[in-house]
Amino acid sequence: MILIIDDDSAIRMSLSLLLKRAGYQVDSVSTPDEALQKVRRTAYDLILMDMNYSLSTTGEEGIELLRKTKIFQPDTPVILITAWGSIELAVEGMKAGAYDFVTKPWNNLVLLQRIETALSLNSAEEEPVEENTGFRRGGIIGNNRNLVELLQTVERIAPTDAPVLILGENGTGKEMIANAIHINSKRRDNPFVMVNLGGVSQSLFESEMFGHAKGAFTGAVAARKGRFEVADKGTIFLDEIGDLDMSCQVKLLRVLQQHTFEPLGESRPRKVDIRVVCATNADLPAMVADRTFREDLFYRINLITLHLPALRERRDDIPLLVRHFMKEVSRSHGLDLPEISSEAMEWLTRLPYPGNIRQLKNMVERAVLIGGQHLGREAFAGMTGGDSPESESLRASGTLDDMEKQAITEALKEADGNMARASRILGVTRQTLYRRLEKYGLR
Repeated sequence: MILIIDDDSAIRMSLSLLLKRAGYQVDSVSTPDEALQKVRRTAYDLILMDMNYSLSTTGEEGIELLRKTKIFQPDTPVILITAWGSIELAVEGMKAGAYDFVTKPWNNLVLLQRIETALSLNSAEEEPVEENTGFRRGGIIGNNRNLVELLQTVERIAPTDAPVLILGENGTGKEMIANAIHINSKRRDNPFVMVNLGGVSQSLFESEMFGHAKGAFTGAVAARKGRFEVADKGTIFLDEIGDLDMSCQVKLLRVLQQHTFEPLGESRPRKVDIRVVCATNADLPAMVADRTFREDLFYRINLITLHLPALRERRDDIPLLVRHFMKEVSRSHGLDLPEISSEAMEWLTRLPYPGNIRQLKNMVERAVLIGGQHLGREAFAGMTGGDSPESESLRASGTLDDMEKQAITEALKEADGNMARASRILGVTRQTLYRRLEKYGLR
């Protein structure tokens, strides 16, 4: 049963009619006191709660009611109903335990989707996870405990429409996790659209994401669909969302909130039905504190947060990954599968890997192509910029930061200071290399 709490009788009637038509049982009250009496006596599946119950528009009554409601029903998801002017307060409500917030006037379809997602997710958390459920990894290799626990979470949340934020360093496989969410979801037969927001300029953002009409600007010789329209009924993966500037964040927030957008050159909004998965290697909470990332957007995209471990945090998976990449490279190039010495494998498990899985794959591919049929330690050593006693000492006893700094220093030395070549040696992007240089004060 769903409880509606709102002092406006028209809103209570409208919501009740909408939910009953969708097959839900509904209860409704008009005041906080009545609501508290209800939640003391009756267990609800979900609560829709307004934030103002008097002439005041501060929303403090709603926050207080939310906190009291959570005392009696801590596991019941609460969706706050607010106006655009109260978005900051709605964010405070989510910090206090609310599941989500919707704005007035709401979109009926979007509201029903949010309710269905909240109920499904809440139910999934209560039920034990069964083994052998047909979960598809989508090519993800590894048996490390941290990775397995993350994949179990993916299995639980994939069938819902909950927005997901994937955090992790470059090269850890965030795109593969996003794909695993999609192929295990109800949207698996519809598009999976990937967008690298770090590569979309501010001037092209609207055209790229929302499309444009013919003649919308100079050079628009034909109408073009944007990424959101292409992803309709499916999943859109927004990678590097931490690189999005503030003006584009506002435009993105509207689509995620209302599920509508306007192509450039058109004035009629279009509806879109999508599941949103975002990823970044940036520290979004710090960016929110620095006011370089919108707080309301942050809380909109991170209902579920997945922290993807770096390769150095799952070293027990390195032998599996090495053998997988060796087979993959040999098959794709028509080569016989080479042998790798135990010494080489043991040495590979001790490297710092600032470029994570992408760096390891790059090293294995080069070794298979040029190292012959017997891959010893020497087949890989040159790819990390040498094998000096000093670097061995760091690998054996130094911190992870020490090892990463040494690997970068050696790569820069091998590349004669050429940033593009050094980033290729490390298997990372130039942007990641610049960040590491800044972190360690290297020039």
